[in-house]
Amino acid sequence: MKAGICYVVGAGENYGLDFEPGGDDFVIAVDAGFCFLEEKGVHIDLVIGDFDTLRYVPQHPNVIALKPEKDDTDMLAAVREGIRAGYRRFFLYCGTGGRPEHTMANLQMLAGMSRKGIQGFLFGQDSVITAVTNENLTFPKGTSGYVSVFSHSEQSAGVYLEGLKYRLEDALLTNDYPFGVSNEFMGEESRIFVRDGTLLVFFPRGTPLPEHC
Repeated sequence: MKAGICYVVGAGENYGLDFEPGGDDFVIAVDAGFCFLEEKGVHIDLVIGDFDTLRYVPQHPNVIALKPEKDDTDMLAAVREGIRAGYRRFFLYCGTGGRPEHTMANLQMLAGMSRKGIQGFLFGQDSVITAVTNENLTFPKGTSGYVSVFSHSEQSAGVYLEGLKYRLEDALLTNDYPFGVSNEFMGEESRIFVRDGTLLVFFPRGTPLPEHC
């Protein structure tokens, strides 16, 4: 397993690429995400996609051209390549906005990654989304803003929300009722835990990223 981060930049709305990859990191451009990374001057390790958005195959030493007719989305194919390269922590950019079905596909992808023990953070315009399965998500002291928690699995049992404005203890959340929307950080260390199930967690962009444990 690689210690670094796999950055995946898609072809959705570009709300800013606020990262500088280190020596242990891996950067994947997905279709037109190639242009976003080139404009920022970020070194690209792999380019992948069916290039229906970019409309040409980039000149790059490491390109994977996908067929338009496929089961995996381009973003999911990119994540699979990152996993194959040994990465377990993914920062996903330009994967929200635009066509809502693409955003939904990326949310499902986050949940699927979480169930396999792979951490993913999807950076949107004002929020970051992650998924947590049968584990803790801990936010540091000083965190502020809204946080929302939704069950992605049909049921999420044993849900605990601690250190937030609205606490939960051993609660049951379902995927057909938005019980966990618009909670608030209170500046103290906070914890989201689910004993059995997968939660999607939305929190403000710019917030220190939580620890999965």
